[in-house]
Amino acid sequence: MTKPLILVTADVKPVDGYNWHAAPSTYLQAVVRGSDALPVILPSLGADIDIDGALDQVDGVLATGSRSNVNPQLYGGEATEANGPYDPERDATTLPLLRRALERGVPVFAICRGMQELNVALGGTLLTEIQDMEGRADHRAPTSEHQDTRFKIAHPIEIEPDSPLAEILGEEPVDVNSLHRQALGTLGDRLTVVARAEDGTIEAVSVKDGPGYVVATQWHPEYWVASDGPSQKLFRAFGDAAREYRGRRLGLA
Repeated sequence: MTKPLILVTADVKPVDGYNWHAAPSTYLQAVVRGSDALPVILPSLGADIDIDGALDQVDGVLATGSRSNVNPQLYGGEATEANGPYDPERDATTLPLLRRALERGVPVFAICRGMQELNVALGGTLLTEIQDMEGRADHRAPTSEHQDTRFKIAHPIEIEPDSPLAEILGEEPVDVNSLHRQALGTLGDRLTVVARAEDGTIEAVSVKDGPGYVVATQWHPEYWVASDGPSQKLFRAFGDAAREYRGRRLGLA
């Protein structure tokens, strides 16, 4: 195999009496078409998963977005029906996966819930229902049956100069989509903000002085990877990082 192998996080969905471990096709297609890599879904089986064994075989981790939220009890909050739904099996798998991937220097690309998981995994907190907070915009998706409408480009972000994100997208403002009602609160250990929305909402983070490639976005570049320049650049950069890591892992570099 010459293409990098990307571990993709999974939601747990009850269907037909079974618990299905699944990831949306948009993420899988973005890995194939945008990163020129092969996606493999990691089931959310918590402690039954040998995380180091899994990371031994792969060249990157993609933490996907989801309708579910990280359980607030994991960052000192209170779980409520209004803040749900929750996915405890995913929490129990993805948080330790991200921590270990960072420790080992495995390239990480975390999107929406994935960025929030990364923050919680490193000791940070989340803000819930930010549309109800004074001074914050409504970052939720438009109500529509059409995905193109829900994922439409919605607002600009300001990118921090001389940041890892600026190396990929440049330092000029970029327009992104918006489909979230939570945001990062207190930053986790070693995280640094690399982009914000006009209302101050954190839109992207990276890791300070980390051993590997780490980029996390609150928006959804996977949806427009076939047509949007910034989305293409993000997945191409992730693929390049995974190829470089693969070369080192296999002793080819």
